[in-house]
Amino acid sequence: MNQQIYLQLLNRMQELNVMKAGTVGNVRILDEAVVQPGVVEPQKKLIVLAATVFGFLISVGIVALKIVFHRGVENPDELEEVGINVYASVPKSDVQLKLEEQIARQRKGRSSKSVPSYVPLLAVAEPTDLAVEALRGLRTSLHFAMLEAKNNILMISGPSPGVGKSFITANLAVVLAQSGKKVVVIDVDLRRGYLHALLHSGNEDGLSDYLAGEITTEQLIKGTEVEGLDAINRGTAPPNPSELLMHERFKNLLDELSAKYDYVLCDTPPILAVTDAAIVGRYTGTNLLVTGFAQNPVKEVEATISRFDQNGVTIKGTILNKVVRKASSYYNYGYGYGYSYKSMTD
Repeated sequence: MNQQIYLQLLNRMQELNVMKAGTVGNVRILDEAVVQPGVVEPQKKLIVLAATVFGFLISVGIVALKIVFHRGVENPDELEEVGINVYASVPKSDVQLKLEEQIARQRKGRSSKSVPSYVPLLAVAEPTDLAVEALRGLRTSLHFAMLEAKNNILMISGPSPGVGKSFITANLAVVLAQSGKKVVVIDVDLRRGYLHALLHSGNEDGLSDYLAGEITTEQLIKGTEVEGLDAINRGTAPPNPSELLMHERFKNLLDELSAKYDYVLCDTPPILAVTDAAIVGRYTGTNLLVTGFAQNPVKEVEATISRFDQNGVTIKGTILNKVVRKASSYYNYGYGYGYSYKSMTD
């Protein structure tokens, strides 16, 4: 029996060896391995291009967010909808920009002695400009608005710096004087006022010096190149401008000027920065607010008017300044030519 079992196992082992020898493998070579002939390195041009596009998209997104959350007034209807009157929309003047650039180039290329340190008034240099025409419309509106005012003193202020209130004040004063009225304009911005540079009247012996009791009224009032227009500059920058304006001498000066002139214009600093405008507004009969195109949001204008109301000063209306015609549906008529009378022989 042992021998039979041995022979059976031996036969089985031989069968398995035969089966093993006859088995075919299932692994096949599809492609031979290919070696990269060049050196593997970063794709610099592709990386720079991708980074540029990605950075541009991020910048556009940030700007879009700023526009969404800080959108300035671009249409007078936005102010009218919340109950704020808009007396005028003054377009951005290309002539004014050219005058400023011309003076800047002259200052850069020559000595300060041979170049004027002021920009010519737009109402004098280019009386047919659209911005000046808008101020003439404002002059007509003011004529009727000031009929019911307690006096002929007009205050012009703004929510923030850089809205162009001094530009509006100076050119409006010229337009009023050109209509045959006797006008005086006062630079009440005792901190950073530059009305003297616009009116070319010099900054010595100004309002601050008068309120400090150092000069008389005759020394204070200065003539300008425009007939019928006088100016009072700010004078030496004082350390306490608000206290000077609260002095009884300032009220007496306004009363004296009101009796002597047809219009008294006061250019004041922005109310959201300092409180000087609120002090002046208690003595004036008509108060206007200058807002910058795409610069001051509606909420900021409302906060400015509320600040005046808290001090007992009523804002009659606003002036939308530096309106860009291409960006505003309200002022997109394209009247780019100068409308003026010419001789029939021209």
